[in-house]
Amino acid sequence: MEPDETGAQVSAPPAPDQAQQILGDRLDLAAAYVAHLADTGVTHGLIGPREVPRLWQRHVLNCAVIAPAFEAEASVADVGAGAGLPGLVLAIARPDLRLVLVEPLERRTRWLQSVIDDLGLDNVEVRRAKAEQLWGTLAVDAVTSRAVARLGELARLSLPLLRPGGTMIALKGERATTELAEDAEILGRLRVADTAVEIYGEGQVDPPSTVVVLRVDGMAPQLRTPVGSGPAQSAEKKRAKRAQRRQGRR
Repeated sequence: MEPDETGAQVSAPPAPDQAQQILGDRLDLAAAYVAHLADTGVTHGLIGPREVPRLWQRHVLNCAVIAPAFEAEASVADVGAGAGLPGLVLAIARPDLRLVLVEPLERRTRWLQSVIDDLGLDNVEVRRAKAEQLWGTLAVDAVTSRAVARLGELARLSLPLLRPGGTMIALKGERATTELAEDAEILGRLRVADTAVEIYGEGQVDPPSTVVVLRVDGMAPQLRTPVGSGPAQSAEKKRAKRAQRRQGRR
């Protein structure tokens, strides 16, 4: 139990009634994961202390309800896994899935591995890497993510990890339809053949979980230049400016 910003002790919240319905006999594992989030997840900076009271509703169950979106025994990569949302939750809720948690930050990967070991999960592994570094070496049936980047940039990073005909299933929230429309051009370049917005967890979580589903025609190309205005694009611009300065000094 860790202190919050006021110095008071913060403990893991109890599972709400609907957690049993959603997670069934995997509820105890999920509760152990929530305990990690509320404790070392906070001290490691993966979860803010103000999020602790709503870990179940806003985070864990929000991810757990999308478990039916994945085919039986599918291999799934969680791009930008962070605190394991949704990847670790899916590994708990669906023991038939094979999860790969893709995360570039070492402190996060160490934390994820410690939680996996403590929970005894044998259907999930951690890869310390950026998604682009795994292009050509990791091939999965589905990719997923939550709160990583806007849709176009997320698709650029994620789709090259798919096997031919694979599926991207991304938690996007209320902007799902808007981002689909605004990023149509880049999705076309990535050979996205079908798109859909699907809702999971109605009557179980509030708000229900909104996902964007993208299906690729064949294999997506590897586009090295970031798109949009997210962190990856900002980093690319900084690299370009540094290169220009070096050129100017020659």
